[in-house]
Amino acid sequence: MDVRGLLTEGFGRITELYDGVAQGLDERTLHERPGGTGNPVGWLLWHLARVQDHHVAHLADQPQVWEDFQDRFGLPNDTDDIGYGHTDEQVDAIRIEDPRLLVDYHHEVTLATARYLLTVDEAELEREVDQNWNPPVTAGQRLVSIQGDCLQHLGQAAYVIGLLRATDA
Repeated sequence: MDVRGLLTEGFGRITELYDGVAQGLDERTLHERPGGTGNPVGWLLWHLARVQDHHVAHLADQPQVWEDFQDRFGLPNDTDDIGYGHTDEQVDAIRIEDPRLLVDYHHEVTLATARYLLTVDEAELEREVDQNWNPPVTAGQRLVSIQGDCLQHLGQAAYVIGLLRATDA
């Protein structure tokens, strides 16, 4: 397997896990914060899709999928708002009415990611994309970072679902 295949496999697994976590979510599970703190499942799924969308669009020099989905979500968050640094009030303001919309959005982000990965070669992986770090971040490092971030948030969402279901028992 070459590096393009490896990256494609990794992002494909994120999509499978995302779909599994989003399956069967109800209003309470989407928005409740166990113990009144932390991030709810809906926010976590929205945020990880936004991060992937934002970062891959930057790498590919393409528009974000969010531009086509923002109105469907009914949220005021522009393309620079991916949830990083959100206050409690901002987290609570991310109200997802239909978990299927999250899945649809993430699927479109996955397709945009797949289109970008078709262009990835060794030179692209070595391309410096963020000069704010020393050493600068390369496209390859950014792709691995996106995967790690997505997997962490999927694990957090699955954990929150487990906590909420345990209180139902």
